[in-house]
Amino acid sequence: MIERLLDAERNLQIGFVDRAEAIYRGLAESDPRNAVAVVGLARCALERGDERGAYDLAVRALSIDPEDAAALRMEARLSEVLATRGRPVRRPDFVLPDGPPPPGLGTGSEPGAAPRPGREVTTARIEPEAGQSQPEIGGAGTEAQPRRSLLRRMLGRR
Repeated sequence: MIERLLDAERNLQIGFVDRAEAIYRGLAESDPRNAVAVVGLARCALERGDERGAYDLAVRALSIDPEDAAALRMEARLSEVLATRGRPVRRPDFVLPDGPPPPGLGTGSEPGAAPRPGREVTTARIEPEAGQSQPEIGGAGTEAQPRRSLLRRMLGRR
């Protein structure tokens, strides 16, 4: 299984999204508790520009493994991105720091239990206080930083 995950990762890195997705999907279908494969599917969706689909897959991965670092970063970042673009998502309580455990790991997840309410993410605009000026972005005296892709930023890679 590790070899197949590595193969999918290599394919995704060189831009063969279809191949990577097929591998990740096969792994996720053969082992529905494989959070790494589900995160891989989310990354494929993100490469295709399907941010909402990637978000849903990240949440699914977190319901499998609530401590998966890649899924945690992806869910948090995509919830911010979607909210900024005017498409806020209802974040499941179990992904929030003070939330209950994910479905299947705590009370309220039994078959027939009512769904847990989530929290909608919104963004706030921070205005400078009176007398303070807004710092210029990319103005004189600042060095241009190379832009990293959304995927690399979410996964913490340089």
